[in-house]
Amino acid sequence: MLALSHYNSSASTLLPRFTNDSTGKVEASVAVEGLLQQGNLTSVQPSTSGVIVVILSMTLGIISNIVALFILANAYSIQRRRTKATFLLFAASLVATDFIGHLVPGALVLRLYLSGGVHPEDFNSSDRMCQFLGGSMVFFGLCPLFMGCAMAAERCLGVTKPLLHSSLVTKTRTKICLSVIWLAALFVALLPCFQLGSYTYQVPGTWCFIKVLNDTEKVDVAFVVLFSGLGLTSLAIALVCNTISGWTLVLARLRRKPGSHHSARSHDIEMVVQLVGIMVTSCICWSPLLIFGLMSVIRSYSGSIGEDLSSYKTLMVMGVRLATWNQILDPWVYILLRRTVLRKIYLIAKCQAGLRGNMLARWEPTSFHSSEKKQVSQV
Repeated sequence: MLALSHYNSSASTLLPRFTNDSTGKVEASVAVEGLLQQGNLTSVQPSTSGVIVVILSMTLGIISNIVALFILANAYSIQRRRTKATFLLFAASLVATDFIGHLVPGALVLRLYLSGGVHPEDFNSSDRMCQFLGGSMVFFGLCPLFMGCAMAAERCLGVTKPLLHSSLVTKTRTKICLSVIWLAALFVALLPCFQLGSYTYQVPGTWCFIKVLNDTEKVDVAFVVLFSGLGLTSLAIALVCNTISGWTLVLARLRRKPGSHHSARSHDIEMVVQLVGIMVTSCICWSPLLIFGLMSVIRSYSGSIGEDLSSYKTLMVMGVRLATWNQILDPWVYILLRRTVLRKIYLIAKCQAGLRGNMLARWEPTSFHSSEKKQVSQV
């Protein structure tokens, strides 16, 4: 979870440059104290309420992922159908990745937040922690998108071509696919180590990401295009596959003979509903950051960002805040969209509809006629 503190934008022009000699340090400290006394510089220490919000958000994400992992592990241990077991293996890997992706970058951002973040003049710089934090954000951002795409493609094959799916998809191949996904995301995240892109501190100095706003070069543009292109392509493929799966299940439902029951189809419906939930969550949480990153780096490289720089900084902050919610909301897809939960919701809704129907039946025209007849007969 990323928590972003705020700086006074005018402070960066007033702060003196620190030097290594003792005289420079004394002069700098005196200058800073004078500015603080005059009210021209705002302290960058984080507020207690902000730290509490960060800790509560991290706690919520950790608990959500642990609960979802427990549910998936329990379902995987009792599941005998191979297609369902494969889906649960994908889902458990996704939740585990979200859990680590929520814990590791969140801890680093919390550390930066508590220390007051980096100085605005150092936003374009990068150290080892920034490199690790930026790489973690790219890695744990691409992994869920790749996994959601792979899960949607696997279910699409299982729904449309069940025989081909049973012959191709196995647990071993599923584990190989997961390994390839993790390695591919790691390869993209490590590209700046080979001078193919770079990570820098981002406004307000409490998180690191790909350089998209200042002093961008061709390699930065290529890196952002690669990252955003892979993410948006994964979302598009998942959308197409889930649409095909859903349409196929609807047609099968319409063609089913009255009185027949297919337990396999009910499992397919449950899995497709969960995949749609994953896709909708990923689209809402990740699309803004992917699109804003592309827009920012293109305008920055072309030199046309100009006076809109502050607006693009705000958009990037909004995008990363939405992206971090993906790791909190993903587990609730499995917690709430399980077949047992959906069945209880359906039964409750059905009971409510039945009660309303009974209440309305008391006021039907036929009841009025019958009551009138009784009154006439009594007279």
